[in-house]
Amino acid sequence: MTISIILASQSKPRRDVLYAAGICPTIKVSHVDEPAALEQAARKIGVPVERLDVGHRVAILARAKANAVYEAYRAVADTAKAATGERVIAYPLEAEQVRTQRRADARPSAGAAACGQTSQPVSVVSSAITRDFSGITAPTRVEPIDTPISGIQGLNGPGPGPLIVGCDSMFLFDGECYGKPHDEATARERLRRMRGRSGELWTGHCVIDFATGRAVQDASRAVVYFGDYSDEDIERYIATGEPLEVAGSFTLEGFGGAFIDRIDGDPHGVIGISLPLLRRLVAKLDISWTDLWNVKPHAPNPEELDNHPDSTQPPVENVHQPGDGWVSCACGRRHWGTHGAAGILLARRNETGEVTHVAMQHRAQWSAEGGTWGIPGGAIADNETPIEGALRESFEEANITPQDIEVVGSYREDHGPWAYTTVFAFEKPGHEVHLRANDDESMEIAWIPVDDVPNRKLLTAMRTDWQRFADRLRILSAANQGR
Repeated sequence: MTISIILASQSKPRRDVLYAAGICPTIKVSHVDEPAALEQAARKIGVPVERLDVGHRVAILARAKANAVYEAYRAVADTAKAATGERVIAYPLEAEQVRTQRRADARPSAGAAACGQTSQPVSVVSSAITRDFSGITAPTRVEPIDTPISGIQGLNGPGPGPLIVGCDSMFLFDGECYGKPHDEATARERLRRMRGRSGELWTGHCVIDFATGRAVQDASRAVVYFGDYSDEDIERYIATGEPLEVAGSFTLEGFGGAFIDRIDGDPHGVIGISLPLLRRLVAKLDISWTDLWNVKPHAPNPEELDNHPDSTQPPVENVHQPGDGWVSCACGRRHWGTHGAAGILLARRNETGEVTHVAMQHRAQWSAEGGTWGIPGGAIADNETPIEGALRESFEEANITPQDIEVVGSYREDHGPWAYTTVFAFEKPGHEVHLRANDDESMEIAWIPVDDVPNRKLLTAMRTDWQRFADRLRILSAANQGR
């Protein structure tokens, strides 16, 4: 079984290095306050931050980033493990209405039969990327929510993994540690000083095995020799925007690569993640490097493909995640999520236990059915259960903090090769979820009064399922009264 990698960084170059090496990581930004982390570490050893050498700094920050993501996933795992209630599984493609329609669609027409041809199957509904089984009575099965789903280990499985990788890079030049310049004046001053000279690029690496909590760390070092570029080169390079948000004000893999004469050391470490060092750290956790491969040899980078039919392209900074992609389904349509998809239907209750509001997402215009309202969620990642995927996605999109909610049931619409799981949850007594849009997949995240939900322009699937879901939320609230 492939062991998943979670990269605690939004760096596209780091992700691309891993992808080229056969690993598509899950991206989970750590949101670590770097100056505060350095201050805290320096205070513990009784020295000012200025006394921390570059090796200590990158190690501290790499560990802080990996730990932050570990704790975030720990919250997801604990909430998923504590889930109660039932998993209702619906099989709409097995409904008699659907089976009859599909048989009729597959039956050859008179003209086609005369030519020895058969007609092409036609979808039960017209949309290519939405599911709408309005008026369909689907067969269902009910099982405990903790019943294992075949082939999925999840975060609470026997392990090992997933592996959480934190990295941080700094450039040492003339005895000074350079991070990201952030502004043009700082980048300009640094690039002029570095011209025709050399410095050291340090990258700290920390790897945590989620299954055991074991952590290993080290740093890579490479000497970078710069060419004799001109002032005009500097101005044009700054105008690209590239040097403003990278350690040392330069890149090896981008526009800045032409201004670097040579590298002594691992060039991948200069990009931000050293493959040889990472392989050695993984080995210390008793895991084989080849067990991390989840990309087929010579597979094209998914970000270079059109992954969003019938929608505008997503923002360029969006990074492909494992599990992202379209599935051609047996229902005749295409669905998002190679392992299926899941979302959280989170309800808020008043003092008497009555459901008053639900958390909803106003979907970005570039997404499928952009501009509609639905629940926060998305594609399920490698080796992730639907509940874990829903918890992770809803936190990333809507700031639904797993530690503040309790999962009380789910509804899984199973199409065979693809399924969508709606996870029902309430805020824990005494806890409050503070909704906000954490990424660019939403125009708005809001608590919507339950009576107002049908008045919104709903995602097709939500419009189809809402009344059933509202009824079940009321039943679940009554069953969980006092919890």
